[in-house]
Amino acid sequence: MEIFKNMHVFVEVAKGSSFRRAGDVLGMPSSTVSRRIAELEREVGLRLFHRTTRRVDLTEAGKTYFDNCQRIVQEAELAHLELASLHAKPSGLIRASMPVDFSVMYISKVLTEFGVVYPDIQFALDLNPGQSNLLTDGVDFAIRMGPPKDNHLIARQMATLKTGLYASPGYLAQHGTPEQPQDLLAHQCLRMRDAPWVLTRATDGHSESVRVHGRVMANNFGMLRNLALAGEGIMMNGEKMFQSDRDSHVLVRVLPEWDMPSVPVYVLTATRLLPAKVRVFIDFLMTKINDVELPVTP
Repeated sequence: MEIFKNMHVFVEVAKGSSFRRAGDVLGMPSSTVSRRIAELEREVGLRLFHRTTRRVDLTEAGKTYFDNCQRIVQEAELAHLELASLHAKPSGLIRASMPVDFSVMYISKVLTEFGVVYPDIQFALDLNPGQSNLLTDGVDFAIRMGPPKDNHLIARQMATLKTGLYASPGYLAQHGTPEQPQDLLAHQCLRMRDAPWVLTRATDGHSESVRVHGRVMANNFGMLRNLALAGEGIMMNGEKMFQSDRDSHVLVRVLPEWDMPSVPVYVLTATRLLPAKVRVFIDFLMTKINDVELPVTP
């Protein structure tokens, strides 16, 4: 059992790059953490960490050992949780990180319905634009738009978000309606980031890349939507994100015969071995996502 306890301590130190942080997580003094790591290094006969005054980093041997230890610790924790779940419905706190606009439009409805079935599961949601680290920030899962950047995470594609260009009738009446992609160069374009817009003609697959510009760039769909509604320009948006705006004709499609790149939506976890509370929510989410008319990719 001592070797397993030391492995658990090792995993927490590696995740936080700190003896003190690991001690806070495990509820033990930093001196005890340091002693257990020293014991483990003696047992395996290898140095597992490079130590400095500010942080500790894994050695090459430590990196290899971490991958195996993390799996073993997670499997042991999951076995304990699964045994407990046999006696009761899943319960407890789920910590998740996800984009604010996607959450407001889609996840809030799912949370309401999920709460009816699993009233004893609570949520702490991080909607900060900065992406939480699933390995060090205590996050159970994350939802991300676009291909995952970290190949150490387990990625499950839950949907593909179709996008298009939209503007208010007032803006188009004042500035004209683009007829070809290159016409966008004469318009105010409300962008998420400084990158060309790529449009593909649906009839023949011909693509054009346009280096659009505009006064405002923001990493928030809600902000861009409000600017588009105010007649400030043309925005790229998910087809289902603001359905009511299009139904009421306060936003209209621009260049409807041209498609914009679809955006894949992923659920990310640090491991395939998930506590029951997390697993049942992700399964519920994958089932309910069709209710908001997001086409799930096979």
